[in-house]
Amino acid sequence: MPATTATEPYRLYLREDQIPTSWYNLRVDMPEKPEPMRLPNGAVATHADLAPVFADALIDQELDDDTAEFAIPDPVLEMYKVYRPSPLCRAYNLERALGTPAKIFYKFEGNNTSGSHKLNSALAQAYYAHEQGLTTITTETGAGQWGTALAEAAAHYHLDLDVFMVKCSYEQKPFRRNIMETFGATVTPSPSATTEVGRRILAEHPDSTGSLGTAISEAVERALHVPENRGRYQLGSVLNQVVLHQSIIGLESYEALREEGEYPDVVIGCAGGGSNLGGLIAPFMRDKLTGARPDTRFIAVEPASCPSLTRGRYAYDFADTGQTCPLCKMYTLGNGFIPSPDHAGGLRYHGMSPIVSKLRHDGYLEAVAVRQTEVFEAAERFAKLETILPAPESAHAILVAMREAERCRETGEAKTILFGLTGTGYFDMVAYDKFNRGEMEDHVPTDEELEAGFATIPSVPGVQ
Repeated sequence: MPATTATEPYRLYLREDQIPTSWYNLRVDMPEKPEPMRLPNGAVATHADLAPVFADALIDQELDDDTAEFAIPDPVLEMYKVYRPSPLCRAYNLERALGTPAKIFYKFEGNNTSGSHKLNSALAQAYYAHEQGLTTITTETGAGQWGTALAEAAAHYHLDLDVFMVKCSYEQKPFRRNIMETFGATVTPSPSATTEVGRRILAEHPDSTGSLGTAISEAVERALHVPENRGRYQLGSVLNQVVLHQSIIGLESYEALREEGEYPDVVIGCAGGGSNLGGLIAPFMRDKLTGARPDTRFIAVEPASCPSLTRGRYAYDFADTGQTCPLCKMYTLGNGFIPSPDHAGGLRYHGMSPIVSKLRHDGYLEAVAVRQTEVFEAAERFAKLETILPAPESAHAILVAMREAERCRETGEAKTILFGLTGTGYFDMVAYDKFNRGEMEDHVPTDEELEAGFATIPSVPGVQ
């Protein structure tokens, strides 16, 4: 069994001066770029088309497929130093329990107030809004990690923040709401009667538990009605700009593993909108795409209840249920798909990052869907061994990392496995309570349920 040595610590922290000073744009090294955003009429979305919704600097990042690196602004880098570098951990106890010859590493992003990786992009997005002279930002949140992170960032840059929180998560996770409110955010359960799109959805589905797509629609509508055009919407996943900001996870992991003389054979991340996964894999995927390390495997893990990568269609679709946002080419279940109210709230999104989707479509990335009861079983086993109670979203990656390690036990291969532990589960105790009481159920959508969602994928003139 593995034993701790002086050169392989349980937790490896890079020095502050090793924090990356630039984000890495994976699109530059993709042989075929992700398809561009489009308007409903099929036209490619321009900066002017997106300007009413997003901050200008973020649009520049969103549309740029050619710039390899974007310098991290000094004020953002200073705030990163409050909680970064995050540790790269060796899961010795888990290795021993599994009896595997594999080495298991995980990048732990939970060492900040938001409890997750989301602060990496929240600080950047709030900074750019502040620099543009905006007064108000709006957003959606599922499990609450993104809303919490953006509330923290908005407070730092003295911005007003309106958060639309998916209703089932709003009810399951009141303490997440309390943290957002502590930082000064206004939090509204979605769908709500405070927006036109929310009222329309409630009229059609009075008992709706909500979805990220619905919450996005409400947040965009609110942003467009801020007086003097001083409001913008900010998204916590999916978009190219968010994957760009999250590349800091992979860049730090890459450097830490290099110092240990290690390189992963398998990289695993949970996938809802795709930002943490895209960020974690970025520099390792670069090596695969450029031929430096062609054999590395990449696995995206999603809930069986919301299986966009494994059962969705690769098509242009609206990013939101209200069909107010531009169209993205992605794996999607249809913008009208409403997932069951399971407990991985951050993974309950109908689509997937265009970058992740393109990598999946072109065969560079594998995808697996797992049931939530299996996920929580793995989460509790991990917590007992590694002392961190993981977020339900993160536990999807843990489950598949354990399966890969067990496969190594069977084959005798001493592979190196890296997964992303994106956040903590200390505000997910309703979910853990249901699991421990045997009250948690698995829901896997039927083909008929999926077809209803697919029916909402738009027809785009000249495109699809």
